[in-house]
Amino acid sequence: MNGGLLVAGTTSDAGKSVVTAGICRWLVRQGVKVAPFKAQNMSLNSFVTREGAEIGRAQAMQAQACRVEPTAHMNPVLLKPGGERSSQVVLLGRPVGEMSARGYHGGRQERLLGTVLDSLAELRASYDVVICEGAGSPAEINLRRTDIVNMGIARGAGLPVLVVGDIDRGGVFASFFGTVALLAPEDQALVAGFLVNKFRGDVSLLEPGLEMLHGLTGRRTYGVLPFQHGLGIDEEDGLRVSLRGTVRESVVAPPVGEDVLRIAVCAVPLMSNFTDVDALAAEPGVVVRFVDRPEELSDADLVVVPGTRGTVRALEWLRERGLADAIVRRVAEQRPVLGICGGFQLLGEHIEDEVESRAGHVDGLGLLPVRVRFDREKTLTRPVGEALGERVEGYEIHHGVAEVAGGEAFLDGCRVGQTWGTHWHGSLESDGFRRAFLREVAAAAGRRFVPAPDTSFAALREEQLDRLGDLIEHHADTDALWRLIESGAPQGLPFIPPGAPA
Repeated sequence: MNGGLLVAGTTSDAGKSVVTAGICRWLVRQGVKVAPFKAQNMSLNSFVTREGAEIGRAQAMQAQACRVEPTAHMNPVLLKPGGERSSQVVLLGRPVGEMSARGYHGGRQERLLGTVLDSLAELRASYDVVICEGAGSPAEINLRRTDIVNMGIARGAGLPVLVVGDIDRGGVFASFFGTVALLAPEDQALVAGFLVNKFRGDVSLLEPGLEMLHGLTGRRTYGVLPFQHGLGIDEEDGLRVSLRGTVRESVVAPPVGEDVLRIAVCAVPLMSNFTDVDALAAEPGVVVRFVDRPEELSDADLVVVPGTRGTVRALEWLRERGLADAIVRRVAEQRPVLGICGGFQLLGEHIEDEVESRAGHVDGLGLLPVRVRFDREKTLTRPVGEALGERVEGYEIHHGVAEVAGGEAFLDGCRVGQTWGTHWHGSLESDGFRRAFLREVAAAAGRRFVPAPDTSFAALREEQLDRLGDLIEHHADTDALWRLIESGAPQGLPFIPPGAPA
């Protein structure tokens, strides 16, 4: 078998990533050897494969849904925004330079179509099925000529297309119809039908609309997925998340001890890999929130300064908002602070940056005996070590090279009192280490908090992926979906005018 499918969406954040993961997990449970694929991803949440390649975290999560190791071929092009108008281009897991949106869409993107089709062919030669994820909407008519991630890849590889719509936003029928009607005839011929996502209520009330949509487009709806809480795992892009007041909770359980722990995460600009705190939020009795005002740090038992694609910019932002002064006061009071990657770098004494911000010498907060120099070569590794008497695994993605000149060793960084810093993303997913760290935080904060003895972050992640598989299995027409994956788009699908502009 050599099947495939492209999961497109009426909008960004329609649910393409989780639907793709759900289809992957459903197929794996049927004994199918399946892989995920996204030709081009724009995200600050990334991951390092075992061979040292950087890809989007969504594709790493989808690979886990497939129960396979992620590879660079699953996300051959990754764009990491560095501001409003430029991004770092990561090609087959390695950075190849910075580029403006105009420069990328003006020619570079189109030239990458051969590269992404080669990666897709590599996966299709190794797996029974490849489930591809699109980006944004396939009906971005201003970008169609250079498209390599939606209808460009569908046309190039002959893939049937399933369009996902988020009914929770409203206007889903118009979005489905309009998406098809703005595509060229050759593209429309590959759009097999629709999948409704995040539906609340009685499906029978929706069915007349689905029948009318079929009459208008000649295309069926392959399923209506109900709204479920707690399925937003490994989001693609921290830039689009409304952070203020957000609480990331993956379980609802009472604390084991008498107190809860409150963790405040500074919502720095260009925040990257904010999924680092998911493992903290998974602990019963731990409350995680993102903050952007100094007064919101006052009742926090731990402050996390997360990774960022703009360390110097994040440092300026912390100072402008008064958060830097609040963090300095916390450290003087021996109250816990954790810096991860860029957050670790800005806690140091000074930064020499001629690469990311090109700001040259910049004074850090001076809270850790660390000096950072930005190197043009990016560090991409999967380290394993020990801290607090526990085994720790993580991954590193950074240009900054840290020279540690004191303090107590802590992973690749250091600790001074209750101030901790490391480049290691994902370290808190190591259960024993996370529990040991939280015990230290609770003791320093004077909280009678006790970590749950049996929380397994890996098991919780598997449970979430199985829930995604269940959504597809129970609420999609899996027989029809299987025929689509195996045989391609139905023949004779009608053209819906007006089609794409000339």
